Amino acid sequence: MFKRLLFALAGTLVVLAGSARAEVDANYRMVLLTENFPPYNMAINGKNFAQEDNLDGIAVDIVREMFKRAGIQYNLTLRFPWDRIYKLALEKPGYGVFVTARLPERETLFKWVGPIGPDDWVLLARGDSPIILNSLAEASQYRVGAYKGDAIAAHLEQQGLTPLTALRDQLNAKKLMAGQIDLWATGDPAGRYLAKQEGISGLKTVLRFDTAQLYLALNKEVPDEVVEKLQGELDKMRGEGFVDDILNNYL
Repeated sequence: MFKRLLFALAGTLVVLAGSARAEVDANYRMVLLTENFPPYNMAINGKNFAQEDNLDGIAVDIVREMFKRAGIQYNLTLRFPWDRIYKLALEKPGYGVFVTARLPERETLFKWVGPIGPDDWVLLARGDSPIILNSLAEASQYRVGAYKGDAIAAHLEQQGLTPLTALRDQLNAKKLMAGQIDLWATGDPAGRYLAKQEGISGLKTVLRFDTAQLYLALNKEVPDEVVEKLQGELDKMRGEGFVDDILNNYL
């Protein structure tokens, strides 16, 4: 009799625990932060502050759909600077930041959902260019355009190249088409997006010299079941072709 009571009590506790978890999921709300980083995240008005429907971009569309499918509530804000929103996600339970590279030194600082998309460093050329490269060193014989103050430009300099820098990266797309530079060192898909905004297409990738994947980074206090739900929905979206469709819409 006593054993049967114990089993009954245990069963009741399991049911209650399941109900409590369902209630937590239904009422759980996250604060998601991002920055202007076209074409992944951007304010529709181009400013450094925007909320909810005033945001656009590849990652914004993917994250919105992912949270919708998972049934998890959220608030979405674009702010500046990056260091500030990264610190908030690192320190505040229920916060997340996107998109960011999943680097070894960050691995244990967050819980991760992704990848959402790539952030590669590439050398682009006009579609009719005969240039063929096997290494970054081989690019030293060409005029290489880059974005002034950008990490890519700094990397080229560290590798012994002397990039011709522009104050806005999209200017390099125009310079490439005008024959003022032979190669454009930029991000992918960022470069292709910026070129499209200038009415330029058909550029070809001559060299991919660095690669990374971008993720949604969640505070370590975010419940594992929330992380698993989001990852599961993202995996389904990728399998359905939803992620590729969003990427293609912007490029």
